[in-house]
Amino acid sequence: MNSVTLEQTYLAAKERYAALGVDTDTALERLAHIPISLHCWQGDDVGGFEAPDAALGGGLAVTGNYPGKARTPDQLRQDLDKAFSLIPGKHRLNLHAMYAETGGQKVERNNLQPEHFARWLDWAKANGLGVDFNPSCFSHPLANDGFTLAHQDAGIRQFWIEHCIASRKIGAYFGANLGTPTVTNIWIPDGYKDSPASRVAPRQRLRDALDQVLAEPLDPRLHLDAVEAKLFGIGSESYVVGSHEFYLGYAIQKQILLTLDAGHFHPTEGIADKISSALFYVPELLLHVSRGVRWDSDHVVTLTDDLEAIMQEIVRGGFLPRVHIGLDYFDASINRIAAWVIGTRNALRALMLALLEPCDLLTKYEQAGDHTSRLALLEEAKGLPFGAVWDYYCQRQGVPVGIRYMDDIKSYEQTVLAARS
Repeated sequence: MNSVTLEQTYLAAKERYAALGVDTDTALERLAHIPISLHCWQGDDVGGFEAPDAALGGGLAVTGNYPGKARTPDQLRQDLDKAFSLIPGKHRLNLHAMYAETGGQKVERNNLQPEHFARWLDWAKANGLGVDFNPSCFSHPLANDGFTLAHQDAGIRQFWIEHCIASRKIGAYFGANLGTPTVTNIWIPDGYKDSPASRVAPRQRLRDALDQVLAEPLDPRLHLDAVEAKLFGIGSESYVVGSHEFYLGYAIQKQILLTLDAGHFHPTEGIADKISSALFYVPELLLHVSRGVRWDSDHVVTLTDDLEAIMQEIVRGGFLPRVHIGLDYFDASINRIAAWVIGTRNALRALMLALLEPCDLLTKYEQAGDHTSRLALLEEAKGLPFGAVWDYYCQRQGVPVGIRYMDDIKSYEQTVLAARS
């Protein structure tokens, strides 16, 4: 479809939406200023650069062996450049501590410094990207028994406390140099495969460890802290120390961010309904948008009802300034760059759908007690010409319209990824 036809189609769609009180131009302008934080670990199967061929730990599992995996920091950045070029808007990078660049020297995670991420900073600056950060409390000899911040051994626990403290300082370093606050998110795999004798003691240790990690106040203009819960994991099926209830209470007490991962609850449990409740009590939220299939299997995000419900809740509640949106999945069975692009474009499409809802009219019906008209309008909105608005947005943002982004990915695969094999 040429640009003239795209614009004509968009103008027709604009009229349809305007009849319901929706300004599509405003929606597109708002969408252009909502960043999604792309997760670096999709590009190399959560390998990192300490020992890229080491076994993945922490109850994490990546399936597939699609050719072209990034094996160096430069390759990973090259792949990210390609992915960002195919996604409309200006976004962020979500970086794990295990992606440090230490010049071939062995640097333990509790000794990581901002200098070990200087090349990531230079790359982010050159591309106008914000950066988010994560301590890597897995895939390490001191995490082999499934415990880190809640470990019974005080020495091991102290190692992970120091690692998380170092990660916060690295996060603040990115925030100070990029002019946008870094969200540093703490997730740990701690838990038991079978039922524990005491559920209390590990949580006491975790609470005390987190208190030490967060003891130093950091400027919120540079850095924001977040804590992430999980229902279960491989090797922690019966008990997870950092449960939703634990971290909800802790985030409220400390007034830090609570992280809601779409795959970290019961398979049929959505996180959309948790957003408005949690935001009564915590200042902001971090979302990890993922897609679990039967369990927390971190599939590429697709345009599902669950995803749409998450974005609707954010927009309807006026929560966009208080919610940070990141992605968290990894699939090595398909082209890894395509996985980034497909998932991020779907997250943005769900956001656009939410921004195009006739919220004013829906609210009017609801306040009048006219629930019949509310239902009718919600269903009618599903048939509005959203695709024409999305295509026009992609054209305006200078990225491929429709599935044409796959042409770029296939070409990149042939010229770049194939050479890595």
